[in-house]
Amino acid sequence: MMEFFPKELRDEIAFAQVSRAKKKTRLRVAAAGTSYPVLRFWQDGLTIEAEHTTHLRGLVDIYDGARHIFQCLIVASETDGQELICTFKRATAVFERPALDYERDESAPVGYLTKS
Repeated sequence: MMEFFPKELRDEIAFAQVSRAKKKTRLRVAAAGTSYPVLRFWQDGLTIEAEHTTHLRGLVDIYDGARHIFQCLIVASETDGQELICTFKRATAVFERPALDYERDESAPVGYLTKS
């Protein structure tokens, strides 16, 4: 249906959609010391504005505000209009605590009391 509108109107609609998505999201992707706002995010991919970069590939970090939430490996990116669509090979959740190297015993004490 958009093909029936004049080109100027289609461009304005696309610009309005991108600017609305930028205002709505707190997510950003950090790659090689540069940060880009995320327009859309799903299980195995994301989109950013194509005007920021024409190609994005490799290991990137995803942030929600200041909180680091994912580390992703981008294997493919393609431009679709004003969006750069990036596809993940993997997206690993980031935890604030270190990984355990052993199985934690459920009956182990939570803490120890000192002698006074």
